[in-house]
Formats: sequence, structure tokens, C-alpha cells
Amino acid sequence: QVQLVESGGGLVQPGGSLRLSCAASGNIFSINAMGWYRQAPGKQRELVTRITSTGNTNVADSVKGRFTISRDNAKNQVYLQMNSLKPEDTAVYYCHATGRSSRYTPEYDYWGQGTQVTVSS
Repeated sequence: QVQLVESGGGLVQPGGSLRLSCAASGNIFSINAMGWYRQAPGKQRELVTRITSTGNTNVADSVKGRFTISRDNAKNQVYLQMNSLKPEDTAVYYCHATGRSSRYTPEYDYWGQGTQVTVSS
């Protein structure tokens, strides 16, 4: 199976920056898209941003100009640089990947366990 492990969450003041990392490991045959979702209390999980293996990106309007996603295909890692953080960015951030663990298995959605990001003064 494929495992995703996030790191880099924590407490930061409004206007500050934080960098999240996610590493994929295990039986990786191929990974297509990797990205980040977030979920705040009482709200649905939402897409923050994602990137394909070819570098195409999707970015939520709420974070455009502030968050940047990047990916290291060789390491199967994805990063989220968060700048100009706002209190409304407070949420659990989940790493996500779409891929397959073998050539015989269908494409599957993989999820990390999440890392807490809190923006507060």
C-alpha cells in the first residue's frame, strides 16, 4: 500500500508563514496528482491546491497569491508554502495523492492523517 505522512503544521501568527511537507512511501507504482485539502470545524473538507506529475496546478480562490504548491517527483513529495496566513486558514490540512500501488490495481485516492495549522495572535 501507499502511505502519506504530513509534517510542518503548527501555530503561527496572522501574516506569518508556514511550510507543509508530505512524503509518499510504500508500494508506489505510479502517482498522478498530489495536493492538499483542509477541513475546519463545522465545515466540509475543501481542496486547497494540487499539482499533477506534469506540473499543472489547481488553486482555491481563497489562497491564490498566498499559497504555493510544489512537488519533487523523484522523492514522491509535495510541499505547501503558506504565506500571509489568516485566521480563516486555521484547519487540519490533509495530504492527498491519486495513484496506484501496482500495475494490476486501479487508481486509488490516498490520504494522510492530517496536520493542524492554527493561525492566531
